[in-house]
Amino acid sequence: MKLSVCVPTYNHEQYIGEMLDGALMQQTSFDFEIVIGDDASTDATADIIRKYSAEKPGLIRAFLHSENQGPKEPREFAGRNNVLQLLKACRGEYVAMCEGDDYWTDPLKLQKQVDFLDQNPDFAVCHHNMKVIYEDGSSSHFFNAPDQKAISTIEDLLEDKWFMATASWVYRNHFLTEDFADWHAKAAAGDWAIMFQLAAKGKIGYLPEVMGVYRKHSAGLSNVHAHTNFKFLQNRREMFENVGKWLDGEYDGTVAKTLLRYDELLTGFEKIGSSN
Repeated sequence: MKLSVCVPTYNHEQYIGEMLDGALMQQTSFDFEIVIGDDASTDATADIIRKYSAEKPGLIRAFLHSENQGPKEPREFAGRNNVLQLLKACRGEYVAMCEGDDYWTDPLKLQKQVDFLDQNPDFAVCHHNMKVIYEDGSSSHFFNAPDQKAISTIEDLLEDKWFMATASWVYRNHFLTEDFADWHAKAAAGDWAIMFQLAAKGKIGYLPEVMGVYRKHSAGLSNVHAHTNFKFLQNRREMFENVGKWLDGEYDGTVAKTLLRYDELLTGFEKIGSSN
């Protein structure tokens, strides 16, 4: 199997059809599968997935959980277990991520990214630009700026720069044969945790075309994973520290600067707390 489309979803009945349509319209010279995990949605998400699965037998592998896979606490980790199970279920040489509320708009997206990775064996990941739209009616914009680098590395991530919409990733399936790093389970920012492990294996390539839509809405985890959340900031600092150790100190200078910024942020929080 050349590629697996990995789709974690929860209470996405308004969106999941659009996501699946965007995957099913992909025109590729290779076989791919859609691996979708519904984390015990309380709406009609699972029924919609069943309908699509019945229409495309063998193409869609659906894991429809009767109980939410958790963990329930802390809330910053919501949905984590569903995602990790799905990543391990992906059988493709490559994996394309797309959460159930995002969708792709270019029918050649997967082909372009697989071609890039096939032709560039020293790259572990390929991402592209996305349009960001807001449920509350805020103005849409592009995820990446015009000056987004064509080539990034793990050092960019260690500088606390995030430049990849999750639904734009295609990566070499490192987790087909390797376990998750021991620090991964303690990191609230699951997308960062995955990407650190991938970027440790190769470079990150960028295609400037806008090939999908990233949807921001009130139920999204990005509202919990915010720099106004003290616990999340603490966890984020711990993640950078753990990754630095995991990389055997190779990037200690870069990591130290990032940790210092988090220390300053956390100290600011503590001062505000003590003055109230």
